[in-house]
Amino acid sequence: MNRKLIPLVIASVLIVTACDLKPATGTSAPAIKKEDAIASVNGQYISKKTLEDLEKDLTQRSHGQATAFPKEKLIDELVQREILVQDAVLKKLDQTPEVTAQLDAARKAILTQASLQAYLKANPITDADIKKEYDSKVGGSNGTEYKASHILVKTEDEAKKLIAELDKGGKFAKLANKHSLDAKESQNGGDLGWFNPSQMVAPFSEAVAKLEKGKYTKTPVKTQFGWHIILSEDTRKQAAPPLEAVKEQLTPMLQREKIQSMVEGLRKQAKVEILIPLKDEEPKAATPPTAATTPAAAATAAPAAAEPAKEAAQPAEAEKAVPAKK
Repeated sequence: MNRKLIPLVIASVLIVTACDLKPATGTSAPAIKKEDAIASVNGQYISKKTLEDLEKDLTQRSHGQATAFPKEKLIDELVQREILVQDAVLKKLDQTPEVTAQLDAARKAILTQASLQAYLKANPITDADIKKEYDSKVGGSNGTEYKASHILVKTEDEAKKLIAELDKGGKFAKLANKHSLDAKESQNGGDLGWFNPSQMVAPFSEAVAKLEKGKYTKTPVKTQFGWHIILSEDTRKQAAPPLEAVKEQLTPMLQREKIQSMVEGLRKQAKVEILIPLKDEEPKAATPPTAATTPAAAATAAPAAAEPAKEAAQPAEAEKAVPAKK
């Protein structure tokens, strides 16, 4: 039998899915019967399920590609793994602090996944859940696209002056090419093309939705990018993709929401105490030497210490609130 190591992808699966973890305190690993085993190493059976799980994981990791590994090679690798495990136990490596910590971390990771999978199995995503999410996020009222142009400038005064020029008959595209921050180089007249409201920041999308076709904003619109003058050119209904086309995308999203809700519920029931600071403490300024530190001033130190330090009453510059960026 060829005993060369198999490709790394299989080796990684072996590490992730087939590692032997120490049983939790008070529990024991289920005994494997001979009829349920694929091989025996020094009297220790390797179960058929271990091989089945390995084959299943390899199929999933190959993403449906025709990647088949001979069964004898997979079995040989599982035998070699069992030999190494027994060697590590014989040398009591499983009792070293480093390995014990790694085994505990791996056990917790597996139990975490088991908890989530058990919850999703007991609370599966139904077709009704998917249909509701589809109607709300995909096939509902968000099916409108807009075609617009804009002129972007740095200040409100600039925007107001340009609006005044438009009111006098100025050409939107010409003014955009001359003044707009994102049209001076492209010379595209400020054209944004077709877009969904979700693609733009909220103030911009809200302003576009209120405009009539062919009209421009009479009041500058402020966003984090600057001040906008927006021209509505057209609107159209966006054709929503069919439910079946997005079902696979909606399902994991709904699963994440269910899991988040479940975890939040468990967190509320748990008694949690954070034992370390959540923020790093700012370094303390060095205390300048005072007269009281010298022997000659020791006799007068007590009266001086009774006066509060004036510096302590002044707020540090670093503690002044900085307005959040918008």
